[in-house]
Amino acid sequence: MNIEQLYKDIAPRLTNWLVASGSGYHEACDLVQNTFLKIWKMRDDLRGDASAVSGLAFTIARNLRKNLVRDNARLSFVGEIRDPDENASGDDSGEAGDSAFMQAEISDDGAPGPAASDSEYLRRRLTEAFSRLPPVLREAYTLFQVGGRSIREIAMDTGVSENLVKVRIFRAKGKLREILSDLRVT
Repeated sequence: MNIEQLYKDIAPRLTNWLVASGSGYHEACDLVQNTFLKIWKMRDDLRGDASAVSGLAFTIARNLRKNLVRDNARLSFVGEIRDPDENASGDDSGEAGDSAFMQAEISDDGAPGPAASDSEYLRRRLTEAFSRLPPVLREAYTLFQVGGRSIREIAMDTGVSENLVKVRIFRAKGKLREILSDLRVT
């Protein structure tokens, strides 16, 4: 079994699924690396079937993400860390390291201000919409749409029936359609 080839085949889908599930991109990359490290350690015990390894990778990544979320819940994060050399007004005079996303102005109603791009606005709206989905609906939908998993594979991974997976995907689509209804072009 060629772990490198499996990584090239599975890692992009797994990363996309983790990001769609709520992980940041860099966190998702770390989770994918840790997932394949576990797979590499158990490489002698694995069958040669790539689809079985794909299911194992998604299961390991899901469990690693759950562990990370649980561990992070115990930590307290500081909202903002300021550089002591920064002037008192908090204006950093537009340093080159600032990203456009950090400078984007979003009004109270969620509409983008003059500095925000459409893609940033849509990304934020999609992230908010996904976070409002119940976890079981979000997991089924992202495994199917982003992870490229089949209904049968999702059912086996999550331990529920195929019909329940279909219902969860259908409900997730409906809920997302409802939450993002103001974005529809008529």
